[in-house]
Amino acid sequence: MKTAVRVLACCVALACAVPGLATEVSEQAKALHERLLVLDTHLDTPANLPRPGWNVLDDHTAERDFSQVDLPRMREGGLDGGFWAIYTGQGDRSPEANLAARDHGLVRLAAIREMVAANPQQFELALTADDAQRIAAAGKRVVYISMENATPLATDPSLLTAYYRLGLRMLGITHLRNNEFGDSANTPPEWNGLSPAGKALVAEANRLGIVLDASHASDLVFDDLLELSRAPIVLSHSGADAIYEHPRNIDDERLRKLAAKGGVIQVNAYGGYLKDTSTTPERSKALEALEEKYGDQEHMDAATVARFLAERDAIDARYPPVRADFDDFLKHLLHIIEVAGPEHVGIGADWDGGGGVDGMEDITDLPRITQALLDAGYSEQQIAGIWGGNVLRVLRETERVAASLDGGAKKDVPAHAH
Repeated sequence: MKTAVRVLACCVALACAVPGLATEVSEQAKALHERLLVLDTHLDTPANLPRPGWNVLDDHTAERDFSQVDLPRMREGGLDGGFWAIYTGQGDRSPEANLAARDHGLVRLAAIREMVAANPQQFELALTADDAQRIAAAGKRVVYISMENATPLATDPSLLTAYYRLGLRMLGITHLRNNEFGDSANTPPEWNGLSPAGKALVAEANRLGIVLDASHASDLVFDDLLELSRAPIVLSHSGADAIYEHPRNIDDERLRKLAAKGGVIQVNAYGGYLKDTSTTPERSKALEALEEKYGDQEHMDAATVARFLAERDAIDARYPPVRADFDDFLKHLLHIIEVAGPEHVGIGADWDGGGGVDGMEDITDLPRITQALLDAGYSEQQIAGIWGGNVLRVLRETERVAASLDGGAKKDVPAHAH
């Protein structure tokens, strides 16, 4: 959820906390949370980097500005870092749209690297599974780079090598529509899974050492990835179909198959995938008009954001939204842990991309998850896996597979970068 209207879920969550949902986080949970390496596998925060006046070093807690992640809140919420997404909206797949996607992806990649380069005492680029602990121990925030929607590669799939050498370590195949590589979960099938180009992309990602991500992809793409990939795969931000049936969620049978192949599902906190938050036609029409009026959030300065939110508040007053809460998120998380096992689960909340629920509005609320996992009886070791160890295990195995496949491109990349 990346355009102005589709980030409304994020804004609603930020603006409408429900105090009754708050559960006290114990000193034990706080201390455990601080000890753990805490990673999130889907941070859409790079969308904020080009916004006029927005700075990742500033504390945006008191502001409603489409922002849930910044350095002060990372410290407060104990978020050590994660996978910062190169998100590209799916165009119409014309040559012009694909060239625009190619350029957009490279610009977003450069923005992430520029954030790191401009703040070397606060952030560091992570290139291997072992880098995360070292970076966090040095008091810096961990920046892995991921790609949500492979359409920037449509004009030239060989660009994947360049992306790898510049830091890409996770690759999502599709977003809300089908593309040259495979079918989306949200649209009727075109390829019935991966396309021939998508299958070739899987092989190349394995060779390079890039984790494959099935979030947003169709079930048949998931099946193809699981069958074809030589390394385990992930779902970087998904939910449980058994709790709320939705094309973006995954059924229990596939959860078990994912676990059997060593993969990991990172549980999202996007309300529309947690429960039925469908709205009235009148609200939908009003939100569409709001989007048409203001366009993409990436180009809004603070004054424009304030006007947008005032108009959105008026829409909310006329047509109250349905929202998910922390308990809805926990239902998905605990069910998935029970089905897949705690060694195959993590957190990918979709921060700054629509994630956030009542009772967990931004990353300062992350210790609540640790408390909930303790309350559910999970051990410190299991919780450590959920907060980062499990996805790093997948990345480490992906590195091993790449090393076994004609050397990959790893030898061309330094052990770490600042």
